[in-house]
Amino acid sequence: MEEQPARPASPKREQDAVPGVRVSDRDRDAVVELLAVALTEGRLDAHEHAERVGAALAARTAGELAVLTADLPAPRPTPEERERAELAEWYAEWRYWLGGLVVLSAIWGVNCLRDGELDFYWPVTPLAVWAAVLVAAALRPGDKKGDDTG
Repeated sequence: MEEQPARPASPKREQDAVPGVRVSDRDRDAVVELLAVALTEGRLDAHEHAERVGAALAARTAGELAVLTADLPAPRPTPEERERAELAEWYAEWRYWLGGLVVLSAIWGVNCLRDGELDFYWPVTPLAVWAAVLVAAALRPGDKKGDDTG
């Protein structure tokens, strides 16, 4: 498998940037990194890359930077960034499960109080099924979002 060059942090794209806002050195550096990646991918030739880098370093506003990257695709996330996003999504699913636990347990508790006795803890069934689905999804090999293999 061919090693991908490191992707720069996503610079503000033209639709996100306010054209008249002054940019920082970090914004200029992010655009220069994006242009370097475009050069290594063959999207720009050396002459055009040099022109755009010069313009990026001289840019004062977000609008000037946006013009330099408007015809380039947004950088794809690195495998590490994808993995981090998938992990964050998985944690979010468990937070939803925890919310379900609280709601179902509250319903069970109110019914027990109303009846005056402890009933079977019925929320265990839907919560166990939900948890099994979450664990199975985490353990399932392949079929990852954004997986370009195959």
